[in-house]
Amino acid sequence: MSSLLSAEAVAHDSEFKNSILLEHERKTLDEACRLLGIDDGTKERLALPDRVIHTSCPVRMDDGSARILTGYRVQHNNALGPYTGGIRYHQAVDIDVITALAMLQTWQCALMGVPFGGAKGGIAVDPSRYSLGELERLTRRYTSSMSMVFDPAKDIPCPDVNTGPREMAWIMDTWSCNQGYAAPGAATGKPMAIGGTQGGWEGAGRGVVIVLKEYLKERGRDLKGMRIAVEGFGRLGSVASSLLHAAGAKIVAATDQTGGVRRDDGLDIPALVAYSRAHGGVAGFPDTDPIDTRTLVTLPVDVLIPASTGRIITRSNANQIQAEIVVEGANAPTTPAADEILHKRGVTLLPDVLANGGGVVITYLEWVQGRSEFFWSEGEVFGRLEDLMVRAFKAVIKEARDRDIPFRQAAWVLGVGRVAKAFELRGLYP
Repeated sequence: MSSLLSAEAVAHDSEFKNSILLEHERKTLDEACRLLGIDDGTKERLALPDRVIHTSCPVRMDDGSARILTGYRVQHNNALGPYTGGIRYHQAVDIDVITALAMLQTWQCALMGVPFGGAKGGIAVDPSRYSLGELERLTRRYTSSMSMVFDPAKDIPCPDVNTGPREMAWIMDTWSCNQGYAAPGAATGKPMAIGGTQGGWEGAGRGVVIVLKEYLKERGRDLKGMRIAVEGFGRLGSVASSLLHAAGAKIVAATDQTGGVRRDDGLDIPALVAYSRAHGGVAGFPDTDPIDTRTLVTLPVDVLIPASTGRIITRSNANQIQAEIVVEGANAPTTPAADEILHKRGVTLLPDVLANGGGVVITYLEWVQGRSEFFWSEGEVFGRLEDLMVRAFKAVIKEARDRDIPFRQAAWVLGVGRVAKAFELRGLYP
């Protein structure tokens, strides 16, 4: 059985509508502005994106026909620095979800203390239905359409759902060819051979583990022996699982787009990672029981890590969550209704804007190296990543305690407050 909720179920559930996600982000912003005492004019500036770009992307198919797809880029806010944000290839991509995620990226950059503003982009496409050549032509066409948008000093794309080093290499090459010079800073998440960073693959997953470890440290606990379930054994989920396993935790269940596996005494994570790479997913891993996402999220574990595309914890299953701690590795894996239920039940939720901030930190570190053409060792990269993640975590903990608010609100108050302060200091031009 597939670990993903069916497209039909999603389409008929109002909790999964992309417009609901955008509405939730704006309501959360309203609450942060209320707590900060921000005036209506500034709040409106914070809520609205600076720029919204739609583009048609004609792509030549292998059979010679042409297909027209729709691409997006939303530049939400650049008060703190150049825009940055992922490019996702997914059939559910539309302007509402891209706008919501661009807004979230703005607060995340501010919270992490990196000099970036938030953006997001994507193409409404199911990449599994396209050949390698078709995906390359599509990526290059999209990049060409965004040639006046992407720029190392203005807007830096990076990987997201269904994109990775391969697509970032195509984006960097296309932009560079159009400009007439090689620009390693034109995209991040690239292969190391063309300006990627040491440890780049691990950034987002390592960030999740850093945040969880810091939270447990605050509680006088550690990872050894903790039972953990991971929804989404992709790039982030597999890296986080490997690091958690190495620290002595037990990953008892994992799912991905192919299905899921469970072993109550703990999965052999190094072997599962190797199996997943060889077979394209975790389904069928030997000496395990099959499990789907609906069951995984309700397992009696200490920690639940939703790490796929989002909106996995809903009002229909929030009361069944048995995990003591939920660490949001994905963007928006918890719906607004579920958020309230978990809070009332006393479940600790470490929110996406904090927990998956390792991705934007790695983006920043790669961009700095590319712009300076001076590259660091893996240890230096990981040291800088941990420093920024721990600093952000401690700020969120303090804000939550000082204001007696949940971690999500605290993270938003910090991110929104820093952008609002930048507005105040920079003024309004003209």
